[in-house]
Amino acid sequence: MSKIDSKKLSFLQGEELLSTLEQEAVKNGISDIHINPQKNNVKIEWRELGLLAKLLDVSHEIFETVKRRIKFKSKLKMNIETIAQDGQYTFPTAGRMINVRVASLPSRFGEALTLRLLDPERGIVPLEKLGFPIEIKEKLMQLVELPNGLILVTGPTGSGKTTTLYALLSTLSGKDRNIITLEDPIEYELKDIIQSQIDSEHGYTFATGLRAILRHDPDIILVGEIRDQETAQTAIDASLTGHLVLATLHTNSAIEAIPRLLSMGVSTYTFAPALRAVLAQRLVRTVNPEFRESPDTHVEDEANFYTGQCSLPELLVASESIKNLILSQATSSEILAAAHKEGYKTMKEWGETMVHDKVTSKLEVARVTAA
Repeated sequence: MSKIDSKKLSFLQGEELLSTLEQEAVKNGISDIHINPQKNNVKIEWRELGLLAKLLDVSHEIFETVKRRIKFKSKLKMNIETIAQDGQYTFPTAGRMINVRVASLPSRFGEALTLRLLDPERGIVPLEKLGFPIEIKEKLMQLVELPNGLILVTGPTGSGKTTTLYALLSTLSGKDRNIITLEDPIEYELKDIIQSQIDSEHGYTFATGLRAILRHDPDIILVGEIRDQETAQTAIDASLTGHLVLATLHTNSAIEAIPRLLSMGVSTYTFAPALRAVLAQRLVRTVNPEFRESPDTHVEDEANFYTGQCSLPELLVASESIKNLILSQATSSEILAAAHKEGYKTMKEWGETMVHDKVTSKLEVARVTAA
């Protein structure tokens, strides 16, 4: 699946192996490298276009040298292997610096390591290059120009939520609006925007950070993730007092964001008027133009069949009728029925359009939208 020569890697050791993995990962647009100790060897995999691909197995002896190098670079405690640790380091490539988030995890056969690569060329992308349907893109551009309200972006980990939010904020940078973000962690540097890092160990949480941000006269606030009732209600209250608030939430669909927030205990009488829209999304692999005449033809080498990713969205705009349904605590199915009458499309329905346009395949849409 990957474009790297695994046999070449098998002859490398220690720092040379790690360096080659890093450079090849950037060339191939890899988001994560997984190093997982097994009983007799250590498995190295990476995530390519959203899917995990095995690269090679190495001995425990080679793994130890790689692990020591990773822990040294990321400032993890070398002599501790029985608790999880987090760290980071950077490495240069092609005139830019790649940030690597390192997470260690005790496992039965040794410390498992996951390296998340944060490449500014991949993380900070113009909105028009994310692959949204024109109708969705134009509506998002209108929404972020609103003076106040709450816009939610939902989806599982790895669905491109942060990339979409960064793209939206980048369109507003330099437009005489004070933009402040609250993130955990800060993944990429955004020009002309104040970015604030959560530090839970010292009491700087999303809730406390959001209250602090409101004292700095923001026009637009990005909340990296709504995790609890306090953060949710503070974000809603902020959006009702003259601020545009963008936030992420973990739900499977746009509609599900409404009962999720209500289940946290937020007030329906503040949530309904505050809500402007909910964008849910997944990342789907895009078909190589060479195969677009028959995008569901079986191709043994998927690395040649799919050559990129784009966003598969669904956008719920909070019309007056939707807000009234929230106030009356209507069910998700009732909200969905009302939204459909107003032109709302689910991800599966947008997927059908993208398959028709030969952007992706039926199998790919089914993979990311399966319940």
